[in-house]
Amino acid sequence: MSAWLKDTTTLRTGAAVAHHGVDIFALLRDQSGSQAAQVTAAGAAWLAGAAPYPRSTLAQWEEHPTAPGVLPCGSAFDVVNVPALFGRRMLERLWAEGPGSGPVATHRGRMLLFAAPGTAQRLPSLLAWEEWGTGGSEGSGGPGDSRGPVPPLLCHGTGDAVTVPPLTCASSEGGPRWVVAPDTRTPWLPGPDVLLWACVRVSRSASSRGPAHSIFPRADQGANVYDVSRRR
Repeated sequence: MSAWLKDTTTLRTGAAVAHHGVDIFALLRDQSGSQAAQVTAAGAAWLAGAAPYPRSTLAQWEEHPTAPGVLPCGSAFDVVNVPALFGRRMLERLWAEGPGSGPVATHRGRMLLFAAPGTAQRLPSLLAWEEWGTGGSEGSGGPGDSRGPVPPLLCHGTGDAVTVPPLTCASSEGGPRWVVAPDTRTPWLPGPDVLLWACVRVSRSASSRGPAHSIFPRADQGANVYDVSRRR
């Protein structure tokens, strides 16, 4: 479902709604490049295409370009919702060692990774099949296993809806914002296999980090302790 107005018209790129004074496509074209995570006109058209009535969605954005919105999942994209720190590490792996990522947003301390439709259904099954735990000790296969637990993943697919950040500027602190903003009508979206790979990489990396070692020798628990502050 969409939280915005509905009508039965179809989206035409670049067409402004007559009774609105702002052309959202012109506004985004003028502001492109002003922010690192800025939605372009083509990206806005792609986002609006996820709604049942894209033209009404764009009309609502024209009236409130700095307000977040709600879009349905399952047709244009799915969303994998992960804890912020784990998501940041996934993103680093995807860009440093993998194929990159699709659009990414943050909201309420979690990271939203936009993925190919169908990912929400397949990714949990792949994690279970690979015997990777989610947030507990189940992810550890034994003393010699280098894997760590995968934190709880919320997978949003058909029948779900997610909050998307504003198009033209970052929202107030704590609100949704873009980390990787959509900038094309056909963005590449990772599938469940790519996100599984990223989860595995991050979990193995986290489990391989041992506890920090002090440069000082361990104190002798049986040694006598003297108060030297009273020496004269």
